[in-house]
Amino acid sequence: MPFQRALDKFFSSDAAGGILLMFSAVAAMLVANSALAPYYDAVLNTKLSVTIGGDGLSKPLILWINDGLMAIFFFLIGLELKREVLEGKLKNPRDIVLPGMAAVGGMAIPALVFVYFNWGNDATIQGWAIPAATDIAFALGILALVGTRAPVSLKVFLLTLAILDDMGAIVIIALFYTAELKANYLLYALVPLAGLAYLNYRGAHRLAPAILLTVIMWVLVLKSGVHATLAGVVAAFFIPLTDKWGKSPLHSLEHGLAPYVLYLIVPIFAFANAGVVLTGMSVGDLLAPLPLGIALGLIIGKQIGVFGVSFAMVKMGMARLPYGANWLHIYGIACLAGIGFTMSLFIGSLSFDDAALMNQVRIGVLSGSIISGVLGYSALMIASNRQGQEDGQPAAAE
Repeated sequence: MPFQRALDKFFSSDAAGGILLMFSAVAAMLVANSALAPYYDAVLNTKLSVTIGGDGLSKPLILWINDGLMAIFFFLIGLELKREVLEGKLKNPRDIVLPGMAAVGGMAIPALVFVYFNWGNDATIQGWAIPAATDIAFALGILALVGTRAPVSLKVFLLTLAILDDMGAIVIIALFYTAELKANYLLYALVPLAGLAYLNYRGAHRLAPAILLTVIMWVLVLKSGVHATLAGVVAAFFIPLTDKWGKSPLHSLEHGLAPYVLYLIVPIFAFANAGVVLTGMSVGDLLAPLPLGIALGLIIGKQIGVFGVSFAMVKMGMARLPYGANWLHIYGIACLAGIGFTMSLFIGSLSFDDAALMNQVRIGVLSGSIISGVLGYSALMIASNRQGQEDGQPAAAE
């Protein structure tokens, strides 16, 4: 069927995840500013409880999404990190020098930009890490729209940068976004962690015991006050890369989980968290310290951090440009790194409980991400078309 073929083609595209994210964000904004807004808020604040003998978890739906579904998102990131470290792009230290240092600059400078606009404001300063994040799906999706005009090496550069950026975000969440710590629950969490370590050591083939232990560890970590998404990352590192029969449970789980995360979990998160309320908003609201710091951190901070560090590393002879890429390509990638979206909204949800401040976070993240995406796409198209003309090819050649 033509529709089925078109659907298969869409979901096989690298751009599919970013497109779904965009539609989810637009849908959230439309609903939040329509007559459906009360129902939208009511559903997200509906309390769901799972208790045994009166003890357990009781949270609004929005927190089940942000703490539960996003733990699966981080679990997938953990699987990707382990695979890349052991056999992929992060295996050879020489291959990660340029994107690694660019990732460091791309986290530090946006945070400094945010702090500049929010210094002395105790109500907003804790959001300093919001513009430090990069959304892999969105950034790769826009790069995919450029098509074969862009060198393949750029995808590797952006993917490595974004993976290392995610590692930095995980460390930031662990160190700076932990609530009141309950050490006893963390000690209890060591029991399922030991079970996961044993399964990894034995090269266990079956995944069900590991998944059960992961769920138990997630509950205990959540009860401890440490953000539960970290349990997903830690658990992923104990999924065997190779079992005793030479097969890869990690590859199987990553391959099976990725479509659900990319096409279901992340769009659900976006729909639940991107509902900016525009009622009563003026241009002056966009210039408030919180949204301005986030937006300029993503737009200006990422460009300075990623492009500036890359330029310095190459000029000092410490690294080389990706094969086939020019400086305008690198500038385009630096702009794409400013698409924070999922990770920025997530860190924003950890930073602020106040609805008004969270609405400002959404304004800053969405405006900064949209502008970064447009700039990145434009720069990459110009760079690739120029390169095609220099190579004697038509500007629009695929």
